[in-house]
Amino acid sequence: MPSKSKALRQTNRDLRAAIEALQAKLVQLQSELSETRTMRKKIDTISSEVVDSNPYSRLMALQRMGIVKNYAIIRQKTVAIVGIGGVGSVTAEMLVRCGVGRLVLFDYDKVEMANMNRLFFQPHQSGLSKVSAAAATLGFINPDVEIEAHNYNITLLDNYEHFVNRIRHGGRVANQPVDLLLSCVDNFEARMTINKACNELNQVRAVSFH
Repeated sequence: MPSKSKALRQTNRDLRAAIEALQAKLVQLQSELSETRTMRKKIDTISSEVVDSNPYSRLMALQRMGIVKNYAIIRQKTVAIVGIGGVGSVTAEMLVRCGVGRLVLFDYDKVEMANMNRLFFQPHQSGLSKVSAAAATLGFINPDVEIEAHNYNITLLDNYEHFVNRIRHGGRVANQPVDLLLSCVDNFEARMTINKACNELNQVRAVSFH
């Protein structure tokens, strides 16, 4: 019986993933229809060349000024963000613009028109899951960044095992843990779940207080 229950949970996760993929595709198509725009090509290696066409030239100035030794190492890093709301969405956008290698997003909420005053979501994304809408928008901002999105409540027992698994194995390198987990949630239960998982995994984390 336990094995059957586990199989059903996996099937549910697979179905959710398929739905998320379709929703993300819908967002992409809606964006293409709403305005004419061209996504830039992916960049394999960060360049310090100071030209208008280089999206990383001003970031690489940090290296030229001696503030960081090797800015390009950010491409090897993975950050997990739990909660893609007011804090989480802006954090994700800034990390993507900085060129982080990989983002792993967790949220179970949907985009609402009431969110438009403070989040980076767009009106045509209303009704979609926040992680699907975020993945589409972030992917357009910087196609170099790998984005993994999970639309579920981490506090539910059926989802906890998968949540821990993605923190443990969701890094830029296969089967390696994420480098940092950011807690951008606004409720006690979710914070306690994140603390529990991070303590189990000895995972580095940062917590927003809002």
